[in-house]
Amino acid sequence: MKAIVQNEYGTTDVLRLMDLPEPGAGPDGVVVQVRAAGVDPGVWHLMEGTPYLVRLMGFGVRRPKARVRGLDFAGIVHAVGENVTEFRPGDEVFGTCQGSFAEYALTTVDKIARKPGRLGFHEAAAVPISAFTALQALRDKGGITPRQKVLVIGAGGGVGSYAVQIAKAFGAEVDGVCSTGKVDLVRSLGADTVFDYTREDFTGGYDVILDTAGNRSLTSLRKCLTPQGTLVIVGGEGDGKWIGPVGRNLRALLLGPFVKHKLRGLFSTENREDLEILRALIEEEKLTPVIDRIYSLAEVPEAIRYANEGHVRGKVVITV
Repeated sequence: MKAIVQNEYGTTDVLRLMDLPEPGAGPDGVVVQVRAAGVDPGVWHLMEGTPYLVRLMGFGVRRPKARVRGLDFAGIVHAVGENVTEFRPGDEVFGTCQGSFAEYALTTVDKIARKPGRLGFHEAAAVPISAFTALQALRDKGGITPRQKVLVIGAGGGVGSYAVQIAKAFGAEVDGVCSTGKVDLVRSLGADTVFDYTREDFTGGYDVILDTAGNRSLTSLRKCLTPQGTLVIVGGEGDGKWIGPVGRNLRALLLGPFVKHKLRGLFSTENREDLEILRALIEEEKLTPVIDRIYSLAEVPEAIRYANEGHVRGKVVITV
């Protein structure tokens, strides 16, 4: 099979389109024929091995343990292990795997679900990682409830575009912050008010703030919360190559016990239960992926570079 292979940490120059053996299912695995794969910010970090903390988290200290990048995918079940009963060859599925930038990938039943009927493969591949993050940030960390006032910073990006829609599905009043070129997009996703950060700034009164950008201090964000409000920090850059965006989460964790506001960081998890929730929202037409650009498998390095520039409207997708 063709795959984008990485044998060392570095920039996109370390990526090569190569031939690899097709993976075997084993007794409990599911081999999928990948039709499309999503590109998320984590791809860049795992490719570079930065912040260095990720290397100590099991991804490989000197070189990456997994040679093929990519997590999101949508495709067709190619083979299943003898213990797998939920899926069979030919089923159309979406979810996560280890190494979706390839023609075939190995996954497990707890990380996939049947592809939503109203989405094509490219749209479905854009869902899992970013939508997992948005759902878990708002529901689990933000404790979102109907009629709350919610602010999504970075509302035009991968996580943000899902967060706006999910918050509306939960019955909240939602405002979004984005750049000039994404204002119309964020408004079309259901945001009640959209702030163009190049021209104006938001004020206070929010029950929940979801910050995906990482450009504002904890102090400035807390000033915009209600007295008992919640700040959820997702992603963002900064704090150098050792801890990177994790630094903001650590500062929030240390400050949390001394303030009335609830300060939360998030490391999202992949699971079938939340994938089914996302699938239901999609089928109910409450959640729709936004795709900026589609690249071929051979163009993965270019796709990752573009995604890392930070100007993506929604998601970047690879067609396989």
